[in-house]
Amino acid sequence: MIPVISQVEPKPNYRVKLRFDDGQEGEVDIASLVTFTGVFEPLKDPAYFARVMVHQESGTIVWPNGADLDPVILHDLIMKHPQFPSD
Repeated sequence: MIPVISQVEPKPNYRVKLRFDDGQEGEVDIASLVTFTGVFEPLKDPAYFARVMVHQESGTIVWPNGADLDPVILHDLIMKHPQFPSD
C-alpha cells in the first residue's frame, strides 16, 4: 500500500513536518533530497517553499508549480528518523 500524506507543515531551513494516514509523522530535510534546479528552483525562495501543500489526489506534497516528491521515499525517511529535531 502506498503511504498517503495527510498533513504538511513547512519549517525553517527547507524542512517539512509530515503526517501520514498510517499515523507516522516526522520531519524531512527537502534540501537533502533535491537540488534546487529545474522544477525545484523556485523552492530556493523560502516564501515559495512555504507554499507547500498536500495534493489530495496523489497523496503527496506539491508546490504551486507542480513540483512534488514521492510519498514512499518521504515515508521511508520518516520511518528511519521519526524524531523531530528541536526548532
